[in-house]
Amino acid sequence: MLKNGIRTCARGLHTTRPLGAFSLKSTKLRDSSSAARPQKKGSDAGGGGCAGGEKSLKKDDGPARTRFAPSPTGFVHLGSLRTALYNYLLARHTGGQFLLRLEDTDRNRVVEGAEENIRETLRWAGLLWDEEYTQSRRSEVYRQYADVLLDQGHAYRCFCPKERLDALRASARRLQPPSMASYDRKCAHTVSRAESDRRAATGEPHTLRFYAPREYAPFTDVLHGTLSLQTQVNPQDVRYEDPVLLKSDGLPTYHLANVVDDHLMGITHVVRGEEWLLSAPKHAAIYAALGWSPPQYAHIPLLTSANDRKLSKREGDASVLALARTRGILPEALVNFVALFGWSPNATATPNLDTATPYSGTATTAGVGGSDAEVFTMDELVARFSLDGLTRGNAKVDERKLLHFNQHFFRRRLADADARMQLIQECHARMQTAVSSDEADLPEYKRTDISYTTEVFNALQNNINSVMEFVDRAQYFYRLPTLASTTADTVEVLTRAATLLDDKFDPRDLCDTLLQQGYTKRQVFSSLRHALAGGVPGAKIPDILAILGPQRSKSRIDRAISLCK
Repeated sequence: MLKNGIRTCARGLHTTRPLGAFSLKSTKLRDSSSAARPQKKGSDAGGGGCAGGEKSLKKDDGPARTRFAPSPTGFVHLGSLRTALYNYLLARHTGGQFLLRLEDTDRNRVVEGAEENIRETLRWAGLLWDEEYTQSRRSEVYRQYADVLLDQGHAYRCFCPKERLDALRASARRLQPPSMASYDRKCAHTVSRAESDRRAATGEPHTLRFYAPREYAPFTDVLHGTLSLQTQVNPQDVRYEDPVLLKSDGLPTYHLANVVDDHLMGITHVVRGEEWLLSAPKHAAIYAALGWSPPQYAHIPLLTSANDRKLSKREGDASVLALARTRGILPEALVNFVALFGWSPNATATPNLDTATPYSGTATTAGVGGSDAEVFTMDELVARFSLDGLTRGNAKVDERKLLHFNQHFFRRRLADADARMQLIQECHARMQTAVSSDEADLPEYKRTDISYTTEVFNALQNNINSVMEFVDRAQYFYRLPTLASTTADTVEVLTRAATLLDDKFDPRDLCDTLLQQGYTKRQVFSSLRHALAGGVPGAKIPDILAILGPQRSKSRIDRAISLCK
């Protein structure tokens, strides 16, 4: 709903603490290293290298300093890759910097291997970062700013045990209407600062809570305009949201660490998922309490399936690298696919070819030809990207489009000698795994020789669109095919073919010779494909015969004859 030009959200009623009940005139803090420009590698001990000052709230008219800030609680999925990509493109388009920040302060939820998966996925996709930070190494930085909020009256210690807090949350849910805020501020009202200091000094467990304002101030989002999002409360039973800033283990929550890091690291723009939109008012209030200006936010929409349903666990949360490896998806294809999840190139401004930083990742390809307006290389995405092109509607994930992009970039790699050789090497490595030496129907030296894989690849390249298609369609070159029973008509053709091969006939001439002897094309090609390849389509019969050679070809033909009804 629009009110005085501000969109208000049905998130609920206002909390009861007036904004003016505590001072927002806190001293502006600068990190001790703020005078120096950041180095290539970030310093976790400091606060990042940019001076804390006013940041431009314009969309993308100057160098943007962006970040991808995942929690290593799982592997990178499609939604995470999109967030990283948009922040990367904005930084590179404007000639700015792209940071990687691992938000690992919730140590109980950290998944083994997740940090390396994040780095590996970004490298694979070509999203190379300029600086890296890890939040668990910055605890002292957060405590410094938590103490400032405490000293200036914007925060207080809470000593309530978990059982009491659980009971308060349960009672808040039972209210009519229910209250999304649950705390009663017992520790703020009954524990003096002197007592709070004394109890904390003795080691009594506690958290640090932020005094949430009674009504959050409106804030501006690139996609959603000016918003006023308030917490639902019950007017007859006053509760307070008061988010926790420091947990009982001394580590910060997302709300504090996010604000402190974005400020000290000089982040100018944050593109993140819509699920964080309800946290934005809290963050804006913390910024105000510390006397800082927030970065420009763009909360991008959810990913949905082609039929507008929220992505299932299988569809949306599958690891990007697992998807690529099991389906043979190329990085440039997936980047192109993900770029269009909520961004329209038709809505952007004129491509910024002067300020865009040249792309130097591993997914580089040549310029797109043809008339397909949705196909973009990374270079082109960097040049064209603008926040103006972000869309508000939920983004549909249509796998057919991914396969189309993969086919396009696979074909382009075939035209480049170096890229083509990389495809062959990957096909060779995957085939070694798919067909063991015990299963192979060829000498071991051939099975492990990349020149043999190159022959097979050359025969199949016009019939495949991914590495995995090669693995699926080429296995009969490495192992005996599965055969159904052979009909009498097929046996007649195969018997004649075996006779010709017995005479050490050049296998590449076999088809022409059989046709000249009166057999139809259908009889010749169907019979031979059955015997040699188990009926699998793809390579031409003369190519299959040439690669298998006279001895292996005849052996397979004899095998098929033996299965005659």
